[in-house]
Amino acid sequence: MTVDSSAASEPRRSAAGKAGTTGSKTGTKRTTSRTTTRTTARTTSKKSADPELVQLLTPEGKRVKNAEYDAYVAGITPEELRGLYRDMVLTRRFDAEATALQRQGELGLWASLLGQEAAQIGSGRATREDDYVFPTYREHGVAWCRGVDPTNLLGMFRGVNHGGWDPNSNNFHLYTIVIGSQTLHATGYAMGVAKDGADSAVIAYFGDGASSQGDVAESFTFSAVYNAPVVFFCQNNQWAISEPTEKQTRVPLYQRAQGFGFPGVRVDGNDVLACLAVTKWALERARSGEGPTLVEAYTYRMGAHTTSDDPTRYRGDEERLAWEAKDPILRLRRYLEASNHADEGFFAELEIESEALGRRVREAVRAMPDPDNFAIFENVYADGHALVDEERAQFAAYQATFADVEGGN
Repeated sequence: MTVDSSAASEPRRSAAGKAGTTGSKTGTKRTTSRTTTRTTARTTSKKSADPELVQLLTPEGKRVKNAEYDAYVAGITPEELRGLYRDMVLTRRFDAEATALQRQGELGLWASLLGQEAAQIGSGRATREDDYVFPTYREHGVAWCRGVDPTNLLGMFRGVNHGGWDPNSNNFHLYTIVIGSQTLHATGYAMGVAKDGADSAVIAYFGDGASSQGDVAESFTFSAVYNAPVVFFCQNNQWAISEPTEKQTRVPLYQRAQGFGFPGVRVDGNDVLACLAVTKWALERARSGEGPTLVEAYTYRMGAHTTSDDPTRYRGDEERLAWEAKDPILRLRRYLEASNHADEGFFAELEIESEALGRRVREAVRAMPDPDNFAIFENVYADGHALVDEERAQFAAYQATFADVEGGN
């Protein structure tokens, strides 16, 4: 099943239309009429060319058919469906605990994935063990699928390490903070995979905002020219911090792949089955030597960009409420219940497991050492610098004021 979804904003008025407002009344009327006709034609054309959205599970939890992608989830069992649900619930619980820990001062920052669980779990479960994953800094669900212990994700956000896990142990690269650069890493790695003749694929995650970066365009060029076995998985969560998608592109993001010579597809990013099926298809294309694919998972970032952000400053509650009705976890639960694939006992046990995970994460973070407050001043200059020394001394004096408070003085 495909459903219409509009991404591009309405066309801007042409320069000719603006010029037509000067001169005689007759000329103005004719010019305005022509401008209106052209605008109407463009709008009609845009609507008729609205992109299709791959969807296998509706927001109401109803299974719908798709001739192209059904085969990729045809053999899925009730146990596997429950597994997908469990993955999403536990990932959301971990994410909520990390957000709370940041608010309590245990983490310096946190990038929440709230609302994007289906995109990450569906695509993550589509990968094979020998595939290699290049994440950004929000792929906590993909990390879960790759077997990375959730507590290992938190050291960097606490400031006590630069990653916390061995990328080669799980074929899951370290988080990348520089926007879009991981697509270049993925492309180069995929080119190496092809030269080695390995039967594996690479997947790179990035957001709609990163799609505006030059690194992403370069990755598209190199991967297409060298037929690299890579899948570019863009989680379009509608907001690049405070900038909406229409400020990033004039066409749906998945259509950008056409200009580079490889296919793109837009999938319902809140539908875990659709994300699983589409990513499986794209990865199989890569492994069979058919080159790169761009997958745009159309989803929504329910929370802030990071815990330093305030989304109420740039978007309204009505938008969030509309997306809450498409919640990925509730959608799969409705399907499980309607299909008699899960009972109340399953959901109750999962709730207990979820709370246990939250406690484990909380205890692990609080057992971590405090970050070195003065490490920021080291290795700035090879031979030291007077200004850095001055700043270090000022910071030391500032820190000492907290010691006085703790000592009761």
